[in-house]
Amino acid sequence: MRSLWQDLRYAVRTLAKSPGFTAVAVLTLALGIGATTIIFSAIDSILIHPLIYKDADRLMSWVIHDVSKPTQNGRGGFSLPEYMDFDEQNHSFEGMQGIAALDVTYFDGQNTLLFDGSYVTPNTFDFVGVGPLLGRSLTVDDGRPDSPPVFTMSYRLWTTQFNQDPKIVGTTMTLNGMRRTLVGITPPRFRMMNRDIFIPIEMKHTDVLGSGTFPAYFAVRARLKRGVTLKDATADLTVIANRLSTVYQKDYPMHFSVISSMANDYIIGNFRITLYALLGAVLMLLLIACTNFANLSLARATAREREIAVRSSLGAGRGRLVQQLLVESFVLVIAASAVGTLFGYVGMQKFADAIPPGTLSSSTAVRFSLPALWIALGISTVAILLCGLAPALHAVGGNLNERLMGSGKTGSGPRHGRLRSVLVVAEVALSIVLLVGAGMAMRSLFAMQDVDLGFNPTNIMTARVNFPPGRNNTADQKRAFFQQVLTRVAALPGVKGATVAMSRPPYAGLGSEITVPNKTHTDRWNSLMELCSPTYFSTLGANVLRGRMLSDEDIDTARHVAVINEQFARNYFANEDPIGKTVKFNFLDRLPDAPHDAYFEIVGVVRNIRNQGVKDSTQPQAFVPYTITGAFPRMVLVRTTADPLAMLPSVRREISAVDSGVPLTQTGSIESFLEQSTYAGPEFSLIMMGATAGVGLVLVVIGVFSVMAYSVSLQTHDIGIRMAVGAQQRDVLRVVVRRGAGLIGTGILLGLLISFALARFVASQFWGVAATDPLTFAAVALIVAVTGTVACLLPARRASQVDPLLALRYE
Repeated sequence: MRSLWQDLRYAVRTLAKSPGFTAVAVLTLALGIGATTIIFSAIDSILIHPLIYKDADRLMSWVIHDVSKPTQNGRGGFSLPEYMDFDEQNHSFEGMQGIAALDVTYFDGQNTLLFDGSYVTPNTFDFVGVGPLLGRSLTVDDGRPDSPPVFTMSYRLWTTQFNQDPKIVGTTMTLNGMRRTLVGITPPRFRMMNRDIFIPIEMKHTDVLGSGTFPAYFAVRARLKRGVTLKDATADLTVIANRLSTVYQKDYPMHFSVISSMANDYIIGNFRITLYALLGAVLMLLLIACTNFANLSLARATAREREIAVRSSLGAGRGRLVQQLLVESFVLVIAASAVGTLFGYVGMQKFADAIPPGTLSSSTAVRFSLPALWIALGISTVAILLCGLAPALHAVGGNLNERLMGSGKTGSGPRHGRLRSVLVVAEVALSIVLLVGAGMAMRSLFAMQDVDLGFNPTNIMTARVNFPPGRNNTADQKRAFFQQVLTRVAALPGVKGATVAMSRPPYAGLGSEITVPNKTHTDRWNSLMELCSPTYFSTLGANVLRGRMLSDEDIDTARHVAVINEQFARNYFANEDPIGKTVKFNFLDRLPDAPHDAYFEIVGVVRNIRNQGVKDSTQPQAFVPYTITGAFPRMVLVRTTADPLAMLPSVRREISAVDSGVPLTQTGSIESFLEQSTYAGPEFSLIMMGATAGVGLVLVVIGVFSVMAYSVSLQTHDIGIRMAVGAQQRDVLRVVVRRGAGLIGTGILLGLLISFALARFVASQFWGVAATDPLTFAAVALIVAVTGTVACLLPARRASQVDPLLALRYE
């Protein structure tokens, strides 16, 4: 212990005398430790503890997948009777729970507010094992027919709208026209499906689709019995689904399969792959940092060879010398851990803020984790000490007499030079892998942003119009309402066009099986359907290719006409002119306020407009007058000459002038919607991968520069002799740069080979670009080659300016 304490004090004094080396080493290690802590904290929060629910590791869900549509996820919502049948007939679950989104209107005495609400099965809170913050939770008794109407509220809504007033529990509010009593406030982390109001539903075997009383479909979670595997449950569900497909024929494709997943996997989704990719990138960054530290330590140990030789000649054993050098590494580890922890704590909040909204469950709290910190520090400490061990062993090896007789500047020998060269090559190779990942993320994002949407998304404001129950529910009422709204909004200064639709491009929310007369086929034909006004195509800036657009007369009379897209014409009228043909949308037969057994005449063909988002191919779609049915909410789309969000107050005012009781939700622009729903995820990957790769490249530049600078300092005597016998400055410059370029070139080649080998494992993370994209590989190689060469030039230039006389007298 006495010798250890002596070494510790000596290490602190020695490091204090070399502030440059100490600062670079500490910052290098701190970056690796901080980044590792952030990713381990994210893994702990997102992968290990994503849910606060009871036995969350046994929660699962499933979808009914149409095998004829392999690119689509499948149906994950179930009607209430279907939910109850699954609950009663399964042999795999301890219990099931369902939730369905619901718009909830509330009048606060001045304004009509709209909340994100939900119907839930009455057993929801018992199922998830989450108690109330205030009051009580919903119980099974709350779902009985004779029970008084009640509801619970989320902590977020209680905070933002009601100022955390504890007296609000027990009060009665009018929600969607019904008086309900607030019985409890949920904990802060409980926001199932990001909803704020939870209303118990009466459990009964009644098909409520389209009734306007209850939602059509419930998202379902189930808890596996102990000992039951996901495979067992899937087989059980498949048997039940095959039985129910004969009862609920409209909800089941002709050929389907049941796809199950654990709730944690479903909630995390593809973000798990992103997180693992970032983990790999951060571990590479930590390895680069440790390699850089090893190189710096080796250079420092080499410069101290004569000191070590003297200590050895005075009786110090090899173990004692290794201990001294490792204690220095340990001191650096302590300093780097302190700085790295600070980096990790600050960076964790930035990381959480950068995660795209909607990526994770609202109950997942991404925060700095102490267990993750200890794991990260443990791994980093072991890695750093191992990297410090090699220089320590090299420093105490070799012939003692040669070191005592050699100069402090030339005694390194080839063994240290080879090790430093290997470390430089490893750093460059790892940085190549990181930069290729960042380059692929950037190319993928650019590919998404370059997709032709079929319309111009610039300066289009969107707002969802939500009608309270009993108001503007019929087709005639909606027609009268929107005719006034569109007239008033279109007259606003700065508005180029306004239209009403059912969904917001580039998505279409309503799908239907179709019937085309005189067409025989064995598979089901399906199409998306958009309810819209005549100005829909002009507002979006979409082109009609054949025939005509919808007209005002079509809207006023709810005429059975349709405009179809190119994909519809290609799929179902391959070699024919579709104009004048008819099509039936079978889904309309199930709606009470819609034409039944109605055939729509095709009057026009429009250019394909993306309707499955940016990534998926366009599906067949038809556009029909929005006045054919009063079902479903509507959206107002407004094209403006300037910032569309600046027009929102004016649009809200005009809609309120028509009906002050109609609230607006989902307000924003199509561009901002695309940013959040499509581009935010790739941008997050690009930012994280780019930051990691950038730090790695900086560390490589530091490593190359330090190694080349130290090599030049060791060769000062040799360079002086060469210049004394006639070598020119350009010759010395060329020799030094050639040596550095050789190391960099070897590292680039090795890194490209590793990146190519890893390409197939990360291909799913990138869209629109091949995982072995030659442009990305070439650009990365060029960047590293240029930066590496620049890092070599300064030491090379210093070497070329050596004065031969001073160099020969250096010792």
